[in-house]
Amino acid sequence: MSLTVRVIPCLDVAEGRVVKGVNFENLRDAGDPVELASYYYESGADELTFLDVMATVDNRSTMFDLVTKTAEQVFIPLTVGGGVRSVNDVGELLKAGADKVSVSSAAVTNPSILAEIADRYGNQVLVLSLDLKLDKVAGNRWIVTTHGGRTETNIDALEWISKCADLGVGELLVNSIDADGTKSGFDLPLISAIRKITSIPLIASGGAGLAEHFPQAAEAGADAILAASIFHNRSVTIAETKHQLALKGFEVR
Repeated sequence: MSLTVRVIPCLDVAEGRVVKGVNFENLRDAGDPVELASYYYESGADELTFLDVMATVDNRSTMFDLVTKTAEQVFIPLTVGGGVRSVNDVGELLKAGADKVSVSSAAVTNPSILAEIADRYGNQVLVLSLDLKLDKVAGNRWIVTTHGGRTETNIDALEWISKCADLGVGELLVNSIDADGTKSGFDLPLISAIRKITSIPLIASGGAGLAEHFPQAAEAGADAILAASIFHNRSVTIAETKHQLALKGFEVR
């Protein structure tokens, strides 16, 4: 686990606007992405993540424009994901101004894309985005979903993470669909289970409701902690989350 715990606002983008829902459903408008990114930068965010939640060909050019406009104003690492299907997509996003690119569904379809991206651009660029949920049948394991959580697979999440680690993934963005948008806290058992099988930097996502939830995620093994709606609606500030992390003995920037 890294010495300094990072706090990362997430901007889920659809048709050029930031959106937010619960359990990936009932999306509602949450503002202009470039304005929000600038606000978070000024508020002390360590990094920013843009996720194109619709990821259609129609709005891909919009996403490139947003990345470029954001990179021109915000001088912290920017991760962009959603709809990345090829090594060339990664190159285009890096050219537009992204520092890291997250890959999700495409890796399930074609795992070798991860090795290709890592070989060409370095594993520091490659983030594996994971939308995971508890298997309601088995009950004692998590499974991988694709297409923004809308399609379940039978892939065991921990086995998948181990495989992807061997392919050169540099960071894991772990979103708990069960916790997403609920504001009841991060999925601590999931974070702990992943931390036991890999030392790859882990970004915890899904479930933030209070500033006090952030050190809980860090104690479970998260190197960085990502949230969306609580930052968008200003119910919790980045400064408050960092204060809570510091109170529990974690270093923050």
